[in-house]
Amino acid sequence: MTSPERSTSPPQQYAERSYRSPAALVGGALLIALGLWLGADALLRGTPATKLTALFALLFGVPLVAAFSLRPLVRANEDRLLVRNPFRTITLPWAAVEDLRATFSAEVFTGAGAKYQLWAIPVSLRQRKKVARQAARGTGRPRFGLNADAGPVPKAMADQTLAELHEIKDRATHRETAQGDPEVRWSYAILAPSVVGAVGLAVMVAL
Repeated sequence: MTSPERSTSPPQQYAERSYRSPAALVGGALLIALGLWLGADALLRGTPATKLTALFALLFGVPLVAAFSLRPLVRANEDRLLVRNPFRTITLPWAAVEDLRATFSAEVFTGAGAKYQLWAIPVSLRQRKKVARQAARGTGRPRFGLNADAGPVPKAMADQTLAELHEIKDRATHRETAQGDPEVRWSYAILAPSVVGAVGLAVMVAL
């Protein structure tokens, strides 16, 4: 009689998930396009002083708009949570994540007591109140026929996203590849031109 063989198949892999704010992406792209259009016009037609001012304004403004609109991102896989905020990128192995909360803003807490805001997951109190009213009235849930299941209670977008991240965290915390310490890196590609632009604008105003 042979003993049952143990499965040698690799553990189930889960797809990486990315979260961004569509409204921020659209708004940021429009603001950058408008700024480049106005700045290019000043650079082509302005006086030498106007051209310098426009150049420094672009160096100062475009990176900042991109930092707060296009750059924010939250990416989660089975090993770690990556948080890309306007000026920093934080890499958090799931074992280092203590909690995720969404009150007035979405935040992640580490076991060491550090707290990082999730800029890519905006919290809308208005949307949360709207969803709460729909849940109280029993609306906003899919119904396909008289005897159909009403489905889960609806959640605001930020709350739904945090629930998904909690699920990934609970599933991955004890994985060997999810261990480690948080890593924080500054975005000098955003900071450097903004500082140069700010200094240049200050000089032009002083002159």
